[in-house]
Order: sequence, then C-alpha cells, then structure tokens
Amino acid sequence: MQVSSLNEVKIYSLSCGKSLPEWLSDRKKRALQKKDVDVRRRIELIQDFEMPTVCTTIKVSKDGQYILATVVTFEILSDDYSKIVFLHNDRYIEFHSQSGFYYKTRIPKFGRDFSYHYPSCDLYFVGASSEVYRLNLEQGRYLNPLQTDAAENNVCDINSVHGLFATGTIEGRVECWDPRTRNRVGLLDCALNSVTADSEINSLPTISALKFNGALTMAVGTTTGQVLLYDLRSDKPLLVKDHQYGLPIKSVHFQDSLDLILSADSRIVKMWNKNSGKIFTSLEPEHDLNDVCLYPNSGMLLTANETPKMGIYYIPVLGPAPRWCSFLDNLTEELEENPESTVYDDYKFVTKKDLENLGLTHLIGSPFLRAYMHGFFMDIRLYHKVKLMVNPFAYEEYRKDKIRQKIEETRAQRVQLKKLPKVNKELALKLIEEEEEKQKSTWKKKVKSLPNILTDDRFKVMFENPDFQVDEESEEFRLLNPLVSKISEKRKKKLRLLEQQELREKEEEEEPEGKPSDAESSESSDDEKAWVEEVRKQRRLLQQEEKVKRQERLKEDQQTVLKPQFYEIKAGEEFRSFKDSATKQKLMNKTLEDRLKIEAKNGTLSVSDTTVGSKQLTFTLKRSEQQKKQQEAEKLHRQERKRLRRSAGHLKSRHKRGRSFH
Repeated sequence: MQVSSLNEVKIYSLSCGKSLPEWLSDRKKRALQKKDVDVRRRIELIQDFEMPTVCTTIKVSKDGQYILATVVTFEILSDDYSKIVFLHNDRYIEFHSQSGFYYKTRIPKFGRDFSYHYPSCDLYFVGASSEVYRLNLEQGRYLNPLQTDAAENNVCDINSVHGLFATGTIEGRVECWDPRTRNRVGLLDCALNSVTADSEINSLPTISALKFNGALTMAVGTTTGQVLLYDLRSDKPLLVKDHQYGLPIKSVHFQDSLDLILSADSRIVKMWNKNSGKIFTSLEPEHDLNDVCLYPNSGMLLTANETPKMGIYYIPVLGPAPRWCSFLDNLTEELEENPESTVYDDYKFVTKKDLENLGLTHLIGSPFLRAYMHGFFMDIRLYHKVKLMVNPFAYEEYRKDKIRQKIEETRAQRVQLKKLPKVNKELALKLIEEEEEKQKSTWKKKVKSLPNILTDDRFKVMFENPDFQVDEESEEFRLLNPLVSKISEKRKKKLRLLEQQELREKEEEEEPEGKPSDAESSESSDDEKAWVEEVRKQRRLLQQEEKVKRQERLKEDQQTVLKPQFYEIKAGEEFRSFKDSATKQKLMNKTLEDRLKIEAKNGTLSVSDTTVGSKQLTFTLKRSEQQKKQQEAEKLHRQERKRLRRSAGHLKSRHKRGRSFH
C-alpha cells in the first residue's frame, strides 16, 4: 500500500505494489514478505480486481454491493445489477437482466453516451448525429427524436430533481431540453467561456463531460482540459478550472459532504472546492485513466485505467471506509503512527515561462511533468541537465555575481549618497537633515523617534507627482518662511554637489570617496530681529513687484484699441443703455486681481491680512435698481400704514362694571 500526501490530505493506494504469483509456496511467500517492504505492505482488497482487456467505464450500483467495469458505455437501471443497458460501439444496444442477456436492438447512428429518464421510462441516446434518439422501455418502441442545432453530440445527462435533459455538442455548446414539451429551453456557449487570460488553446473546445448536481448546479468538462461550473439561472460560469495538461476531461463528479468537485483527465484527478475553486488535493495514478467513480457514502475512489488492472484509492477525509472493508480505518491509523517521507522532495517547481526558456514545452502532458497550481513539478536531475545544456556559461555568470556582491559589500563601507526624489528635492534634503539631527538627539537623550515623512506611504505622492512641487516664489511661501532663502541657498549648493557626485559615479562606475557635508548654520532661526528684518524685506520686494505689474497692465490697456460692437435686443425687452453692459464686459475682461480692487473701491469688498500671512475677503452683495425701487416702495408703504393707524385704547373695559364671564 502506497501513501501520498498533498495539502495534508493522505491518499492510500490499495491496488499498487508487487503481486506474488500463485504457484509460490507459503514458505517462500513469508520469506519474501520479510525481505521486501513493498510485498509486506501490499493489500489485496479485492481479489483479481482486473479485466481481461482494458476497461473504459467503471460504476458502482446504488446499493453499494456491486462494482461493474466494461469496455463500453452502460447504465444501471436498478439498485443492484438485475437491470443493465449496454451501448456498444457497433450501434447495438443490449439489455441484461439478473439471469443474463435479455434483448438486443440498434440505433440509426453510432452512439457515444446515453441517459435514463425515470419518470417516462425513456432512454436518450446521443452520438454521431444531430438527433437525440428516444427509446421508451414501457412501450418497447422508438419515439420521435429531438432535433438539436449541433452536427454531433458527445455526452448527455438528466437532472434527477426536475428531469431537465442536457447534451454536450462538438461545437462547445450545451443544449438543455424539457422532456415534457420536447422543446429546447436553454443554450450555453461553454467554448467561449472556457477561454481565459491564462489559458492557451490551440483548438476549439468541445464538450467531453457533463454532470448535474441538485436542481441548479451543473459541471461541464471540455476537450482542452477546462472544467466549468454553472448555475442554471445564468449563462456565465461561476468558476473555470484548468487542469493545465491540455487533455480532455474524462469524468466529473460531486462530493456533497465537503462541497468538492472531482474532475479527471487521463493523467490526474483533481479535487477542488466548488465555492472558492481552491485545490483540495490531487491524485496521479501509475497508469493513464479512462474513468473515475466515487463509491457511495464513503471515501473510496475507483479508477478504470489503460491497463487491465483497475485502481482502488482510499481517502479518509472524504468519508469512512465501506462496510465490507471497515478494517481500513484501523489500518490507516496504524500507518499514520509511522509516517514516511513526503512526495516531491526531489522535484523542481517550474512555471510555463521557465519551460519556454528551457525549451521543454513539448513535455507538457508527458510523465516528465506533473501539473501543480500555476506550474509543473519536474525531476531536479533533469532540470539541472537541461539548464546546463541551455546555458553552458552558467559558472561564469555565477562567478560574476559573486564578484559583484563583493564590490557592493566594499561600497557599503564608504560614504553613502543620499538618493533624493525627482520632486521637492530641497524639501527632501531638509527632512533628511532634520532626521539626522533627531537621530543624534535620540542617541544622546534617548528620546522616542517619530516616523519620517519620506518613509511614510501616505506622503510618497508628494515626492513623485510634479503637481505637489512647492512654489518658493509665491507670496504665501515667502511670507511664511522669511528665512528660508538663506537656508535654501546652502541647500541648493549641497544639491549641486550631490548631483555632480552622482554624475561622476555614473561616468566612473564607482563611487568616489568624499567627506560628508556636516556643515551646520551657526545663525539661530529663532532670532527675532533677523526674522522681522527679513519679513520687511520680503514685503518691500512684493510691493515693488506689484508696482511693476500694475505699470505693465496700464501700458497694455493704453495700447488696446476698442472696436464698435453691435447687439440685437430680444423680443419683449426694453432698451436701457449700453452703460451697464459695457461696464460689465469691461469688468469681465480684467483679471481677478483688478476686479477685486474695483470691488474694494466700490465698498462691496474688503481685503485684510491674517496673522499667518494669508488673505481674508469679505463681500457685500450689490442690489439692482429694481430691488432698490422695491425696497423704497416697501418703506413708503410702512410709513403710510403708520400714519393711518388708530389707537385701540378706548376698547378697553372699565373696572367693576358689567358681569364677569365665568
């Protein structure tokens, strides 16, 4: 018995190992069992579990008591083996009962698959024809066939919940039919949906496997190695899984207790979660596969191979052992106490791109490569041999890499250049200097250091996007940072030195040794007199620049020549004057700064400076002539009402006269 493990899921192979010939004596058998470990661990679970020839289909009866394997397609109509239908490759259909052969008939074209519809007792046959032949077992005669749009049909299946019939075509489509009305109710284009960004397909994907699960779920396998999971309420697949071998999918099954889907091609059986698509485990048998079958309500897996010998595998995670071999649970517990070495220890994982670089893409699908995740496993010895043949100068590259590493180690001991960003270099240099000062202070005073902006991802855009470049010529910057000009000149000199040093390094391909720039400014930034003088100086400079700009604007206004313009009055409007429109047009042609000054002269705008150097604007809404007239009319109306108002003092009741109201 051989044990393999993938993703911590153990799979016990109960059909592999050396077999002993029957003519050996018991004494010789005991001697071989003591010497050979494989012979000692061999378990013959089912005696002579093999066929005279290669079998293509394997199934288990519903009661779990019988395993059937044939070279043709068949269907078990009863709970046991008492009613079986066989489809031969010569168009014949044979009916067998418990006693043996019962009846034989033919279909018009060669058949490939068939399904049984229990409510109507109809057999549906698909094959090398566009028609789906129906044979009613109750009446004993053929019914009118279903006419599909396909040239040929490969597989079919019937949903056990609502009886929907589905057939897979060679054009890569799935047609769904309602047996009650004999009308097509749906069409899925699986060939188009199976093509993803990562898949490489050289031919048209046709349908090779089809299976329903419950009322709404259906799995479809293609000849190019993809498995598509559908919800019948949508024409788009929920998941698309690629076996990566490019081989046709032979069989698809559902495992409901763990929500798994088992899909098999001729090389591998993959088990993956139907909700997330994550690989649960996989199984690679010794020989190529033809069919896979799950034993009901257990963790046993049966395979029909390209050899007469069939495979039996036990996966405890999937379920318990069948009743007739319940001792397997105790046997696997004993084997877990003596674990063996894991699989894939002597294998190298390679991707498809690595195979293209090595020139080994033709090995995909061969025993030399084992598909796993997004790549393949290959023998480490084969990998080293091929790599040496492809790149005979690998040792020279290895030697150059070692020399390069030694040079980098020696460079690390020299003075390191500060790598400054492309945007806001002066700000970055300022932050680096502040960080160095903080490190010195923390080393001396043992103060907890704060995170730096340069290393914070939240502020990295400020040193990458040119839109965040600090404008040092702006009025706000010069007023907020009056002493920055002196310090920035020193930083600019330092930046020029760093740029020259980087150019020398690129030319010589080696970093020159130099002295670090540790010069610090002896002037104190907290000196009030220097700060006040610098602020006054900046204000004078700003006033001079404003005066020059005003003179330039006046010259431009004098040089401009006004041309007459004509306007058309709309219907229903009165002509007032050109004065308002002309002033508005003239005002709109001016800059925002000039408009603000005009508003300030008119009294509708007031400008004031704040303590931090910014500007504060206050606007007063201007009333139109109509609003002024309306306001004046309302004022006159209130005065007239006030004059006409009469006193109501005589209406007050006199005391002690009349009766009070109670």
